[in-house]
Amino acid sequence: MSDERPAPGAGTTRRRGRLTVYFGSAPGVGKTYAMLDEAQRRADRGTDVVVGLVETHGRAATVAKIGDLEMIPRRLVEHRGVTLTELDVPAVLDRDPEVVLVDELAHTNAPGSPHPKRWQDVHDLLDAGIDVVTTVNVQHLESLNDDVEAITGVRQRETVPDQVVRDADQIQLVDLSPEQLRRRLAHGNVYRAEQIDASMSSYFRVGNLTALRELALLWLADRVEDSLTKYRADHAITGTWPARERIVVAVTGGAETETLLRRGARIAQRAAGSELLAVHVLPTDGLPSTPSATIAGYRTLVESLDGSFHTVVGEDVPSAVVDFARGVNATMIVVGVSRHPLWRQALLGSSSAEIARLSGAIDVHLVTHEEARGGGHARRKGTLLSPRRRLAGWVCAVLIPGLLTAGLLGIGRDDAALATDAMLLLAGVVGIALIGGLWPAVVAAIVSNLCLNWFFTPPVGRWTIAEGENVLALALFVVVAIAVASVVDLAARRAAQAYRARAEASALAALSRSVLSGDDTASAVVERVAETFGLAQVRLEERAEERAPWRVLASAVRPGVGPAGPAPAGPAADAERQWSDAEQSEVAIDDRRRLVLCGRALPASDRQAVEAFGAQAGIVLEHRRLRERAEKAALLEQTEGTRTALLAAVSHDLRTPLATIRTAVDGLTMPDVELDQEDRDLLTRTIGESTARLERLIGNLLDLSRLQTGAVRPALRAASLEEVVPIAVEPWLADLSLDVGEDLPLVHTDPGLLERVVANLVSNAVRHSPTGAKVLVSGSATPEEVELRVIDTGPGVPDGRKASMFEPFQRLGDVTGTGLGLGLAVADGLSRAVGATLTAEDTPGGGLTMVLTMPRDGAAS
Repeated sequence: MSDERPAPGAGTTRRRGRLTVYFGSAPGVGKTYAMLDEAQRRADRGTDVVVGLVETHGRAATVAKIGDLEMIPRRLVEHRGVTLTELDVPAVLDRDPEVVLVDELAHTNAPGSPHPKRWQDVHDLLDAGIDVVTTVNVQHLESLNDDVEAITGVRQRETVPDQVVRDADQIQLVDLSPEQLRRRLAHGNVYRAEQIDASMSSYFRVGNLTALRELALLWLADRVEDSLTKYRADHAITGTWPARERIVVAVTGGAETETLLRRGARIAQRAAGSELLAVHVLPTDGLPSTPSATIAGYRTLVESLDGSFHTVVGEDVPSAVVDFARGVNATMIVVGVSRHPLWRQALLGSSSAEIARLSGAIDVHLVTHEEARGGGHARRKGTLLSPRRRLAGWVCAVLIPGLLTAGLLGIGRDDAALATDAMLLLAGVVGIALIGGLWPAVVAAIVSNLCLNWFFTPPVGRWTIAEGENVLALALFVVVAIAVASVVDLAARRAAQAYRARAEASALAALSRSVLSGDDTASAVVERVAETFGLAQVRLEERAEERAPWRVLASAVRPGVGPAGPAPAGPAADAERQWSDAEQSEVAIDDRRRLVLCGRALPASDRQAVEAFGAQAGIVLEHRRLRERAEKAALLEQTEGTRTALLAAVSHDLRTPLATIRTAVDGLTMPDVELDQEDRDLLTRTIGESTARLERLIGNLLDLSRLQTGAVRPALRAASLEEVVPIAVEPWLADLSLDVGEDLPLVHTDPGLLERVVANLVSNAVRHSPTGAKVLVSGSATPEEVELRVIDTGPGVPDGRKASMFEPFQRLGDVTGTGLGLGLAVADGLSRAVGATLTAEDTPGGGLTMVLTMPRDGAAS
């Protein structure tokens, strides 16, 4: 059979190759054998099939199955003296077959290969238009690595991304029961004889194989589900295909919701692999009809029932529920029996009946509950208007129709002006609706209708109506007035709700910004709650455990408001305020924290927002706790680093002078060795130098310890540099050039600590100066400060490391090995203790200049 496909690089774009994966649950199920069997069938049909790489693991049946298939020679790779074989991708591309077999997709290539993983080699072959048939086990999928380790106790080092396998054009499951696989293993068809017993007692236990088999089946079922969803979308199939039981529960937010969710969970548990999905429909106006805390509780309940919670937006609740159910290919919708009375259902219908009408092929399961058919108490719709506005509305409902009627009578009206009179009175009703809401407007509409009938409808002064047109006009007047008042009242309610929602969102956003910006104290939270909701007092309380007493973490009090009128203001007054149970309410944050609200009783809408503030308070406390733990961890890490560095340095730098002293003393005290005076002087001088060095090391260690523990207590007074510098630099006078004038002003410092600073600076400068070069110590003064400069001509310090040179155990450029790297750290700490500052500058021409700036006596604050 001739291959008419264009060769690679021929200029014609070839289709991407197709990937076929033989997928198994464990080694030995027969993936490679099945792959070879597929290759033989294709070859018999005339397909150009080659073996790129097949691992037979010495299994005779697998070797025999290769038969006369063409095999591409493997690429040899040398690694650490061992010759390894890998897939030769260039050779396969040059051969350009129709189909190539590549075993073990998750394999890691030898170092030096073009790609680190074999699945990347396979992608190169697919990009070249070559179909690839490969194998992989479930334990090699990246997402299941932790699960496989928990089951088998073996961590898989070779993995392949799930998406690589998911994107395969075809996945063939190769499945064996655990018993069959263990029989194959016992017969020597999987491993060599010496490996059988160990394998059957460890990885190939029945429980392990059963769990791996279930993982493989579930993973493949999800992949098949994705394929089914894609197929239905590509072919615009809107009908339900009941391939898997999916139970959708319509969450209304009412008291019956928990009953519905638990019933739906029980239905889902009847069939293995079923899914529970809860859906809550939000109105299109964006204003929540159910408290957010209630919805959050239902979400938690659904998750505890192994379900998923979804929120959708829809103008019509039944249509939104059914559309969602169809979108997820659901098989059943669980809804509750309507809570409304029968007369209302007869007039307006019910959501459950509408869902059943629209569901089509999806089953609808109606669940009865305590709230069904008005069994529960009807919820009264509260008003958002203030008492003053409600009172004004009722006053206007009585006065405005009478005043308008009197005015119309006073200016004189004829019978033909009845429509005009009705419109003026209707305008009054609308105005009353804007002021006092719906019910005052309804009363005003009825009063206005009576006024129209008595004063303006012929025969005037009687309740009878002569003309039928006027009867219809008066009836329409009442209907239109009430309808317009309802619309106006609803718009006012929605506007008030939107305003309140915006205010609450703004307050929560401000609180969130304070958390992110670091102003996350608990006091900030309670103060914002008290200010936003006009509460007299808000307390944030915490307890150590469930039954432990509560303790106040933060409290906010609005001055001048107390349990019974004015109360003393100030923090000291908090404990004196006593509130009755009727004046307190609490909002739980979690099991150990709560907000206690004292003062006015909050309406339900405000309580929702307070619950959101409570959630923010929980975030604040958790953030603060984590930050404190991070600070403690950083401090412990720093302490541990210092301790480790100290031990490492001390083990060498303290031991060296001690060893030198011990050797010199042993030389002086050896009875069988005669030393001349020169040798004795040399050993004695060595002891003195090592002792001085040891004293400096111990002194620096003690100083550092005192600085880190805050034990340094400087005694500041007026002092002259003339009494400090000569004593500090005495050990290095031969290597110094002093330029500290006697006329320098006095400095405000601790002379003893300042001496330690100067000594460490000079010692560091001398140690880093070239041989024979002198270190310059100079002093100068300004009107407020005195500067002491220690200048060396050594290698200097790069700008990037100047910030870290004052940290302990830093030996920047020190190759002498005669110090712990504490000199500058101690000098910097002591200088800050005495009110001075220490900075590093570059010496012109090379080197380092340490500038010690001290306040003049009398200029120190």
